[in-house]
Amino acid sequence: MTSKMTGPKAAAAAAKVLNSSSTGKASKTAAGSALTQSRTRGETTSPSAARAASQVLRDGRTSPASKTAAGSALSQARSKK
Repeated sequence: MTSKMTGPKAAAAAAKVLNSSSTGKASKTAAGSALTQSRTRGETTSPSAARAASQVLRDGRTSPASKTAAGSALSQARSKK
């Protein structure tokens, strides 16, 4: 299990994404995962949230806030070792 937590900058970005009415489902999923991990040590990103975060990072149309939140969520996903 990872001991990483979402930092304040990524948590603020995730909150911004969740409050936006124009953000897509994948961005909101990744942001929700990142925000959950901002207060709880030991939480990991679920496989479905990791897929959503990966999709957000690959999409050229997403905002910097969405990419920040997605990157944070993806960095806390379990590795496939």
